[in-house]
Amino acid sequence: MNIEQIYTGCLAQGAYYITSKGEAAIIDPLREIQPYIEKLEKDGVELKYIFETHFHADFVSGHVDLSNATDAKIVYGPNAEPDFDCIVAKDEQLFEIGDVKIKVLHTPGHTMESTTYLLIDEDGNDHAIFSGDTLFLGDVGRPDLAQKAASMTQEQLAGHLYDSLMNKIMPLSDDVTVYPGHGAGSACGKNMSTDTVDTLGNQKESNYALNQPNKEAFVEAVTDGLLPPPAYFGANVAMNKTGYKNVDEVIDTGLTELKPKEFETAADSTGALILDTRDSAAFHKGFVPKSINIGINGDFAPWVGAMIGDVKQPLLIVADEGMEEEVIIRLTRVGFDNVIGYLKGGFDAWKADDREIDTVNRITADEFKKRVNVEEDKVFDVRKETEWEAEHVEESFSRPLSNINDWMKDINPEEHFYVHCAGGYRSMIASSILESRGYRNFTEIEGGFDAIAKAGVPKTDYVCPSKVMKS
Repeated sequence: MNIEQIYTGCLAQGAYYITSKGEAAIIDPLREIQPYIEKLEKDGVELKYIFETHFHADFVSGHVDLSNATDAKIVYGPNAEPDFDCIVAKDEQLFEIGDVKIKVLHTPGHTMESTTYLLIDEDGNDHAIFSGDTLFLGDVGRPDLAQKAASMTQEQLAGHLYDSLMNKIMPLSDDVTVYPGHGAGSACGKNMSTDTVDTLGNQKESNYALNQPNKEAFVEAVTDGLLPPPAYFGANVAMNKTGYKNVDEVIDTGLTELKPKEFETAADSTGALILDTRDSAAFHKGFVPKSINIGINGDFAPWVGAMIGDVKQPLLIVADEGMEEEVIIRLTRVGFDNVIGYLKGGFDAWKADDREIDTVNRITADEFKKRVNVEEDKVFDVRKETEWEAEHVEESFSRPLSNINDWMKDINPEEHFYVHCAGGYRSMIASSILESRGYRNFTEIEGGFDAIAKAGVPKTDYVCPSKVMKS
């Protein structure tokens, strides 16, 4: 028996590859299936089952394409009603893979079809659980994502989650290994560990959700502080439930080369959004006007989903040369299948063609220290509210990037302001959005709060209510 965790950092997502005696199973595969096909061929094993823990909201699974390519059966837990052929398993149903077994543990709460898969080894011992979004390390799945589809409140779903954990997970042995669906950085939970594997015994001791005194306290704890889910989540659920276009076709279309003139014409004629995926250090010096900057070297796909929202939005890509296919693949992972082409030769080709460019006014933290008067100047901190509350520039305003469409409309375009995040990634996203909407009178700070703190700008952890955006 062999278990491999295939962890994708930019999505904070774990897929799992299990082999035994010439047979294999894959749990919660990503959209691009070629790496799995290559693994199967290299190991000389046959893929027997594709297990899905639930209808994912934060990414599009590769289950349909992988099943079509291998003839492996797709397996969901009870209550699942997909629009394609699959096995909807019964609670405690067993599936054999070589000498090991996978036992279905129906664990509703995150969604009503949510299922944990218990791996039973060759000796008949409970070895590991693949808990999907039911149990994370340090947290549990948020119970608010499926409330509309389930015709339940988040409190009712949280109650189901409590029962699932107490009746199905907690009775298992402490030495059972926990393989979760996500880790820190995922929007599917709020308190996840940076670790990606743990023992159930350690989670029983350390996970706040598993240590509540009763169901009422559990419901209150897991529903407290939940932020609104990103706009693209619903579309991803639908794609996972109904199926989707073959990923290879999507990639081929996205890899359409467009020279600068063709790129400009496509942008004007299709209403496509120009997505520039270069690093912020390159972007601020020059970019195609009205481009949105979301760097590939960061939490790229989740921020695309959060900022753009509509997965059907036509996209045109500006990328570092050689990175175009990687960008398109990462977009398909979150359901953005409508990439119509990319700028051949990247931004250098645009500039060489003597076309209009735009820039972002960026200064160093040291320069910011020289210029800023915290009593008079407006400073917008686009980190999460919890980050701002922990420590921030004195008199700065909490303006989370995720809520930019709400607070941007209150900006006085005649009044200058500064904008920063933790390190410069999110503030450049914000800057590009602001400029695309016509706001020009601001300065972005290189290196964000990390650099600002080192520069010695006055900071505090005092939370002034008037500095927090009203929700």
